[in-house]
Amino acid sequence: TYGVIGVHRDRELPEYSPSKFRSSAKPRSDFPVKDGANAPGRVALFATCYVNCNEPDIGHDLLKVLAHNEVPSRLVDSEVCCGMPKLELGDLEAVARLKEQNIPVLAKLAREGYAIMTSVPSCTLMFKQELPLMFPEDEDVAVVAEAMFDPFEYFMLRHKDGLLRTDFKRPLGKIAYHVPCHLRVQNLGNKTRDLFKLVPDTRVEMIERCSGHDGTWGVKKEFFEQSMKIGKPVFKHMADAKADYVSSDCAIAGRHICQGIGSEAPEKAHPLTLLRMAYGLD
Repeated sequence: TYGVIGVHRDRELPEYSPSKFRSSAKPRSDFPVKDGANAPGRVALFATCYVNCNEPDIGHDLLKVLAHNEVPSRLVDSEVCCGMPKLELGDLEAVARLKEQNIPVLAKLAREGYAIMTSVPSCTLMFKQELPLMFPEDEDVAVVAEAMFDPFEYFMLRHKDGLLRTDFKRPLGKIAYHVPCHLRVQNLGNKTRDLFKLVPDTRVEMIERCSGHDGTWGVKKEFFEQSMKIGKPVFKHMADAKADYVSSDCAIAGRHICQGIGSEAPEKAHPLTLLRMAYGLD
């Protein structure tokens, strides 16, 4: 079956969740809004296709961390794909159609004072940089870009404002942490690593190098072997770290790395899951 649709038979794919994130999410809006000098005090979450359909626990963990920090949250009223997969395929007409559905919804929230957040670096990058480059005259696109945050960027800004809780209950040991390409090009600094440095008895072995997956590219029959070859230095570095966890802000990169390491791979956990664990939240 994989061969018929162009997917390499050896690529390990994420399963589809029987319960979508948007239908099961429990955001909390009952906290008072505490705006900081560097970040708004309430969050609107853009679920993303991947979190909504494949790994909803990433979204649930983000909501739990926001609630623990008493940040009121909500889901955006409606959403479609951010457009990054279509952009990478050169389908600019599809990107424009998706933008016309997402941007009015997000711009309204941005003007109401919400920080808009996604837990997938590619989606954050799309709204922060790619759409503003494609539509430089669109005021709504600019407003959304200004309000868009990576989760760990947001949390470290809240920390700078003195509004992030640091009552961590559980050390995480050693984390082999991969910084995905679509996060690095946002020029935020290493905010995920910086936050983990606040967790007692936690060490981060970091690698800033392409994992080789590259969205749908590493899934395809003709490119799978190349994707694994490109990823070899990352696989080796993270295996040699002898860490307790393998983690990447890009969930598919994390899966790809664990496949590359093989049966000896440490437990895979998204950074937001690790942060929820550090707080001692269920």
